[in-house]
Amino acid sequence: MSEVIFRREDCRLCASNKLKLALPLASSPIGDAFVPEAQLSEFQDCYPLDIFLCEDCGHVQLLDVIDPEILYSDYIYTTTSSPGLPEHFTRYADEVLGRVELQKDSLAVDIGSNDGTLLRELKNRGLRVLGVEPASVIAENATASGVETLPVFFNAETAKTIKDTHGPASLVTTNNLFANVDDLVDLVSNIRSLLADDGVFIIETGYLVDLVRSTIFDNVYHEHLSYYSVEPLKSFLADNGLEIIHAAWVPSKGGSLRATMQLKGGPRPVDSSVEEFIQQENALGAHSLKTYQKMDQKLQGIKSDLGKLVGEIKSEGKTVVGYGASQSATTLMYHFGLEDSLSFIVDDNPVKQGLFSPGCHIPVYPSAELYKRDADYVIVLAWRFAQSMMDQHQKYRDDGGKFIVPLPDVAVL
Repeated sequence: MSEVIFRREDCRLCASNKLKLALPLASSPIGDAFVPEAQLSEFQDCYPLDIFLCEDCGHVQLLDVIDPEILYSDYIYTTTSSPGLPEHFTRYADEVLGRVELQKDSLAVDIGSNDGTLLRELKNRGLRVLGVEPASVIAENATASGVETLPVFFNAETAKTIKDTHGPASLVTTNNLFANVDDLVDLVSNIRSLLADDGVFIIETGYLVDLVRSTIFDNVYHEHLSYYSVEPLKSFLADNGLEIIHAAWVPSKGGSLRATMQLKGGPRPVDSSVEEFIQQENALGAHSLKTYQKMDQKLQGIKSDLGKLVGEIKSEGKTVVGYGASQSATTLMYHFGLEDSLSFIVDDNPVKQGLFSPGCHIPVYPSAELYKRDADYVIVLAWRFAQSMMDQHQKYRDDGGKFIVPLPDVAVL
């Protein structure tokens, strides 16, 4: 295991050693490492998921880092497979281009561009676009679809190549990726070198306030090394040549921060939203150890309630299955101790169907199997989409099937 994972000893943002365990979570396999039947004999390691708080700057983070080559080389998640995200990126393109004035034919670079969904929207609005996506198959498919995508990791060499061949970028974006980078100083340095003098850099990433306020702990998985709030991010950027000029909340992924940055001392004024976000974070106690200790107590209570409920159901000879084969589901199953409780999992994404879940190797079927295999209870692992899933399967409910929603409190519906 030591060859694929290492433990940081300092804060990712401020390099402080004053780090405290804030939220202990159960170790799990890599969240999206679903396997075909031919690989069931291959053992899958579990890796730590404990969350730490920096007492100096307030940044919340994982300290255990898995080799990115292992996480991303065979990455199978695509943007279009996630409910609502394609529509989200249509709105994203409209909002950003409405707020940040860019000349037609300006260059937009998306780092971690996945299948090119956002870049396609920007291209349709008159920008030149280029994606950077290390998952080679996804990158090749994006290029074939009309969105040029480099199948590489973004580093100093990549930034120089892009600037030499395409010119400086007026817009650089990373969506649900900034949290995945261990060496942020290097990343920001490379982005600075790629940005035009009047360019903007925009990140969209899970917002720490929502993780705390809505108990979205299952958004914690090995890819997500950082859980951002504006105050520590602002300080980090100031030390590394960038400044936040605008902050916005968006509903994707259970609540995300969209932060717009420019080169330090750039031409755009700092919007009042930056300070408003900082005040909100402080009011919630987002940088206080006690906040996470309370969350831990709540999760332990939910685990206990859910375990008792599942035990009673199974003692009656009834079956319990899961709905949602995602990375979040892996975190939830392992932390709540459901690895051995589910007969199977259903998912509406064809890519996941026919595979087996990470570590515990639970089979994944299409949701039509709910009717064919006499599932008595369905635990909605993708609990934030519970209502739409239940609406989609009203017939299952009419036939006597029941849904169990584990969060924010255990409920049988």
